[in-house]
Amino acid sequence: MRELIPSGSLRGMLLPPTYGRHVTDNTAFTVLSVEIWATGLVVNIQMASEDGPEPSIILQDHFGTEYSLRNSAKLGSRNLQVFTPSVPPGTRSLTVRSADDAEARPVVTFAVPLLAVQDAPAASDDNGYPAPPELRRPA
Repeated sequence: MRELIPSGSLRGMLLPPTYGRHVTDNTAFTVLSVEIWATGLVVNIQMASEDGPEPSIILQDHFGTEYSLRNSAKLGSRNLQVFTPSVPPGTRSLTVRSADDAEARPVVTFAVPLLAVQDAPAASDDNGYPAPPELRRPA
C-alpha cells in the first residue's frame, strides 16, 4: 500500500464543504477527501458497493493544470486514486469531475488553503532563530 502514496511530505488534506456524492446510471460514489502531497494528490472515494466499477474522475484547478491518474487501488468499497502533479503554488480551488459521461459534471469543489513552503531551505534571522514559514499567495 505504501507504494501507492506519493513521495515527499503530506502538505494538507481537503475535506468537502458539501456532500460530494455523484449518482448516474453508470456509477455512484462519494468523494471523501483529497490529500495534498509534495509530489501528487490522493483522492479518497467511497463507492456504492464493493463490486461496482472504479469511478472515472478528472481533477481541475483554476490554472488549468493537467492532472494525470498514476495509480488506483480498491479496498473493499473504498477507492484511492493518485494523481500527479501536486497543486501548484497559489491554487485556490480544486474540482473533482465525473468522467463517466460526456458532460464531465462537477462532483465537488474544494477550497485550497494557502500552503506553507515545505521544501524551501531553512532560513534564519540575524539572531539565528528560524524564520516563520513563507506563505504562498493566491495568484
